[in-house]
Amino acid sequence: DVANTTTSSPKTKEDQVVNGHDEKENNPFAEYMWMENEEDFNRQVEEELQEQEFLDRCFQEMLDEEDQDWFIPSRDLPQGIGQLQQQLNGLSVGDGHSSEDILSKSNLNPDAKEFVPGVKY
Repeated sequence: DVANTTTSSPKTKEDQVVNGHDEKENNPFAEYMWMENEEDFNRQVEEELQEQEFLDRCFQEMLDEEDQDWFIPSRDLPQGIGQLQQQLNGLSVGDGHSSEDILSKSNLNPDAKEFVPGVKY
């Protein structure tokens, strides 16, 4: 008696699926129903595209304004100064002085303890 009260279930796959769709599915063409209101769908998509284009333009304007505020030497300096800056970049500190020469003129104590912030001696 207990076996007869169980819920009936489909015996084979053919009973469950008819023409590639579940019997429970009311409208097998539900995924194509947007075509019924194609004008509304097209209008909505067009509005989304226009909104995205507007946002892209806003971001580009914001980036352009930011670029104007930044100092870019190649753009903002006259040509002669740009060449001078390249020459200055080629220079290095200490040209012509040996380290021994600097040490002989130094008045620092070479035997002093190393400075460590926060430590009292």
